[in-house]
Amino acid sequence: MLKIFNSLTKKKEIFHVKNTKKLNIYVCGVTIYDFCHIGHARTFIFFDIVIRYFKILGYSILYVRNITDIDDKIIQRALEINESVKHYTTRMIYEMKKDFYSLNLLVPQIEPCVTQYITEIIMMIKVLLHKKYAYISKNGDVVFKISKFKSYGIFSNQGLNLHFKKILNIDLDYVKNNKNDFVLWKLKKKKCLKTEIFWKSPWGLGRPGWHIECSTLNNKFFKNGADIHGGGIDLLFPHHENERAQNLSFQKNSCANFWMHVGMVIINQSKMSKSLKNIITIRNLICNYSADVIRYYLLSTYYRHPLNFSEIQILHTKKIISRMYSVLKLYDLSKIFFQIIYLEQKRFIKLFFSALEKDFNTPLACSILYDLSKYIKKLYGKNKDLEMKLIATLIYLGNILGIFLNVKEKNFFYHKSKSLHFSYFIKYLIQLRNLYRRKKQWDLADDIRIQLKNLNIFLEDSKENSKYFF
Repeated sequence: MLKIFNSLTKKKEIFHVKNTKKLNIYVCGVTIYDFCHIGHARTFIFFDIVIRYFKILGYSILYVRNITDIDDKIIQRALEINESVKHYTTRMIYEMKKDFYSLNLLVPQIEPCVTQYITEIIMMIKVLLHKKYAYISKNGDVVFKISKFKSYGIFSNQGLNLHFKKILNIDLDYVKNNKNDFVLWKLKKKKCLKTEIFWKSPWGLGRPGWHIECSTLNNKFFKNGADIHGGGIDLLFPHHENERAQNLSFQKNSCANFWMHVGMVIINQSKMSKSLKNIITIRNLICNYSADVIRYYLLSTYYRHPLNFSEIQILHTKKIISRMYSVLKLYDLSKIFFQIIYLEQKRFIKLFFSALEKDFNTPLACSILYDLSKYIKKLYGKNKDLEMKLIATLIYLGNILGIFLNVKEKNFFYHKSKSLHFSYFIKYLIQLRNLYRRKKQWDLADDIRIQLKNLNIFLEDSKENSKYFF
């Protein structure tokens, strides 16, 4: 039974969904003003594991991760390098996707850019104004009135006493009735940067505030809210506090049933910042370590805890991954017979899934995976049939963590009558085939189709995914 820590209620709860076969997940994406860093990697790798886990369980998942392509920092950066905002954001989106591809992240079904949904943002602001949750300030900005929303602060434990001037420290350049109110629509100022862009609205030329963007997109794709809404812990306040306030004010929709937040990455006991020059970008990291090493390292710390980056620890992780691959290399993977019937296999699978059921305890799952590889090595040459099945299990469980994805797992066979969680394996194979299709590795994708056909399982391909039937 899966339990997840819900940031809203501050406790672990049994996970449930509104629709037993469908799962809606919204993760706050990147503001693309610079290259993605290790903090982004940690957050999105974690939610990648969450999605892989639910896919294995047979859920049909709608995964939405937004891209913030208009922001003060983006405008300033474009100005600094003498580039238009549109050209700059197009280039940075490409760089972001290149980084994420290098980490073997699953691609969201929907990855909306904020600037594509200005009409919907304006509509939501209109409703908030009509319901008196927002007002037009003296200088023409549209501002959210937090005193109107009585439960403001419950999410982040800030409360309405409003003692968070130092914490908030945003929107200070805007005229507001209360310094802690936040801007929904920023009106064009008389003096503005040449790189600034604006849209027409009932209140004049302007652009949206940050918090209204995610509220609008969440409402756009999940009318009744997402099952899971996630992001980094730095987004809990003010972003997610404000997002929740907007959605509940808009239509009594709180955005999500479960809120999940990933802890920060700390460098030398300090938060990453440009002033300290301690930011580690994904592209710099991937130059020195494989995606498997990076994923295993980041998953070796419980996701809600801060992770203090250590060169020594990641080098240790590199050795662990190397040892596991050395075990894989002992066997001819083209002859793997994927059949889960042995007690030893059941034991490792049960332990692995039990770890993930405990609020996605990936450190424990990682250690179980490593223990399995050591057990296989100890068994080497003693029981070839069992060894091959354990190797298949190692790859299967590793793939849930997003590692061993580049292992050439050809000729995987499954026996429906004797296999454990047969449907999980079928969905796993289809997921693997979809990955090969996205990477245009057509020979591997065709191999899987043939193997499934031999089991009287047939595929119906669409542009994005595949459906199967018997």
